[in-house]
Amino acid sequence: MQRVNPAQLFQSVATRFRAEKAIGVTLTFHFDISAPGTCQYTIVIANGVCAVTEGLQGTPNCLIETDGDTYVGLETAAINPQDALMQGKVKVSNLMDMLAFAKLFKKFEVTTATQQGRGKRQLPVGPLTGIRVIDFTRLLPGPLATMFMAEMGAEVLKIEDKNSPDYIRTFPPFINGISAYYLALNTGKYSVSVDLRTEKQRLIELIKTADVLVEQYRPGVMADMGLGYEILKQINPRLIYISITGYGQSNSNAQLAGHDLNYLAASGLLGLNKDVNGKPVMPGFQLADVGGGSYLALTACTAALYEREKTGMGKFIDVSMANAVLPLLALPFASQQAQGHTITELGGALANYNIYRCADGKYIALGALEPKFWAGFCKIIDKPEWVNLIAKQDVATVDALKNDLEAVFSQKPAAEWEALGNNADVCITVIRDLEDLATDSFLNSTRAFNIIITDGHQLKTMAFPVNFSGANNNLPAAPFLGEDNNLF
Repeated sequence: MQRVNPAQLFQSVATRFRAEKAIGVTLTFHFDISAPGTCQYTIVIANGVCAVTEGLQGTPNCLIETDGDTYVGLETAAINPQDALMQGKVKVSNLMDMLAFAKLFKKFEVTTATQQGRGKRQLPVGPLTGIRVIDFTRLLPGPLATMFMAEMGAEVLKIEDKNSPDYIRTFPPFINGISAYYLALNTGKYSVSVDLRTEKQRLIELIKTADVLVEQYRPGVMADMGLGYEILKQINPRLIYISITGYGQSNSNAQLAGHDLNYLAASGLLGLNKDVNGKPVMPGFQLADVGGGSYLALTACTAALYEREKTGMGKFIDVSMANAVLPLLALPFASQQAQGHTITELGGALANYNIYRCADGKYIALGALEPKFWAGFCKIIDKPEWVNLIAKQDVATVDALKNDLEAVFSQKPAAEWEALGNNADVCITVIRDLEDLATDSFLNSTRAFNIIITDGHQLKTMAFPVNFSGANNNLPAAPFLGEDNNLF
């Protein structure tokens, strides 16, 4: 990659300045850059004009201190600003002013020899072969959904603002300078980078050829860009337009900012998932983003494509992640509505449907819910007198049985318990750790992963978890930013 030093970046500031965004802004910034690339610069913004001088001049509204490599990474979008702040790689005296500053400049573009376009790739063959998807999404929910569309055969064009591309490109960890997260969510796609402010007509021409458009902005943003559904359906009546948001299009929460945790809170899922002290427990994965965003967008898209086959007309699809995770509470909510309290049996109240620690420190999930499975389990541990205990509902009996089971499971390692359970067909499963998944024999036998090769490095990513007969699911690697600008 072409080497850039901090001084070059400061010398390019004037050409990257967005004067139209600086009206009414008056701010002074000091940049103190340490080795490598030691330098000091002052940037003054006033009345839509940007002035850059070497050295620290005047009194700043904000002082930024970092090393040269970090600064170059931030300006070229190779390093995520939030990560740099949290890791102490950059110090900022006034965070709000720094955030305002960042919006006033385009990213510095670095040319890379490896970013030459690969031309048309060999896409998978599947049920969506022949469908073109225009993908305006970023981060996790939309990109995962559109990647699965690509795996089902769709031609997915990932659209990014060349001045503000998908943030996930800057998230560590990196593989040969490319974010592993970006690779994990964008394989099989084409990349078209545009200036969203000035290249609207180019986007319109692409959208005329599309079957599906997926966007993930807050309600109204696409309309403000002249790309709302009411406009686009006039030029492409067959377009299926999917909008993934936190809270939907038009309600009291529609314009609220949010992330996965907020949607789980609003839907009641966090309120049901509590520890022994009654404190809600954060899941270690993005349940609303995937379960409420990615999967629901896919479901709705395929339903709309089927309807279009009958009517010839497209559809606007409103996917609210907070609403979309509500069905996960179907049984607890029904219980609460019927009798005033929620089901707790499947949440740790039962001894025969619980988690236990084994001799090697690993845990197993005992799912012997039905009497036949429980009876089978009691047989393999030689405790026939325990068979009828699960019919007793008093707390003392249940707690005593849990304690006895903890003692039993502590006598053997987890793998041995799983083997015994599989032989007896009594629902015992080792709780896998994340590092176990890539080599797990079951997951690999079911083609749970795609294997992506990037610059000789192998990365396993999640495959679409449905197998279609006759489909070919091999995906090409994720595209560089703007790699396919000349193709479309």
